[in-house]
Amino acid sequence: MTERNLEKAALRGEPSYVWRSGQERRLQMILGAAGERIQGRVLENGCGVGIYLSRLADQSSQAIGLEYDLPRAQEAHQVAAQVINAAGEMLPLPSSAFDFILSHEVLEHVQDDRACVEEMVRILQPRGRMAIFVPNRGYPFETHGIYWRGNYKFGNIPLVNYLPRSYRDRLVPHVRVYSSKDLEKLFSGLPVHFVERKIIFGAYDNIIARRPRLGQQLRGILQGLEASPARIFGLSHFWVVEKI
Repeated sequence: MTERNLEKAALRGEPSYVWRSGQERRLQMILGAAGERIQGRVLENGCGVGIYLSRLADQSSQAIGLEYDLPRAQEAHQVAAQVINAAGEMLPLPSSAFDFILSHEVLEHVQDDRACVEEMVRILQPRGRMAIFVPNRGYPFETHGIYWRGNYKFGNIPLVNYLPRSYRDRLVPHVRVYSSKDLEKLFSGLPVHFVERKIIFGAYDNIIARRPRLGQQLRGILQGLEASPARIFGLSHFWVVEKI
């Protein structure tokens, strides 16, 4: 991977390119959050190459993808008819127009996450919902790597997110991480209420591909912890937010 592509991956994240059990599990959570709204107008804010968008389009009357990165937007357009190349901080879309919005591991990468949230609330219809996935600060590994001595070092870096915020953000200036309080603050003062707030573990498909039995056991154990206090160590927050 070239230096330019490394920087792009660090700043904007890497979208899902393949469909495995982890993506299927999250899709079912998304559909459950949307309910009947999935049949209306749907937006995926930060659609990457369109892997989720194509599945949402199968069930909705209109599914629109929004992607900041032009090459990814062009690739998403191969699987979905309507894809907009724009930033989430200024959505070129009318107010109160959408029944459901998906933001999948996107807010941590944008320049202004509060502005993005305000824009999503603006374009939702009353009683419309958004489903949001963002990385959990309690997860023992920083999955986006670190920036060290002028270079990005990728991989799962342990314990970085447990550092005081000022130190953590120096090592990982390219991506945010969220506690539950951070997310509450992000929505503070907006006309919404929280329908569901969960912390989930990953599906560990990469481990399963190499070591099936070990990976399956690890997945079962960790996903089982989502119903326990140990969920605070999960990979991602999953919040369902409804406009009032």
